[in-house]
Amino acid sequence: MQEQLFNAQRELAETEVTGTAGGGLVTAKVNGQGEVTGLSIDPKAIDTDDPADTAETVADLVLAAIRDAAREAQELQQEKMGPLAQGLGGGGGIPGGFPGLGGA
Repeated sequence: MQEQLFNAQRELAETEVTGTAGGGLVTAKVNGQGEVTGLSIDPKAIDTDDPADTAETVADLVLAAIRDAAREAQELQQEKMGPLAQGLGGGGGIPGGFPGLGGA
């Protein structure tokens, strides 16, 4: 069981999921552990005529893309770790626990 847990954690760390916002104007990449590993912003998201509004819009799009990717990472965590955590009494004996595995 411990080896399965280790392998699942390693697989999560190596797997990337993608979240998008604004019809693909902003893309966030997150690994299966929920760590942001990349972010791209399409130049079309930038309106040079209104920098203040653009900054606010881009910030909102970045947050939305990160949230989308985090949701994907949480689903991946539950897929990979859920059965193992249940086998260990709901994850109670796992040092550090599994952030995001609780309720959906």
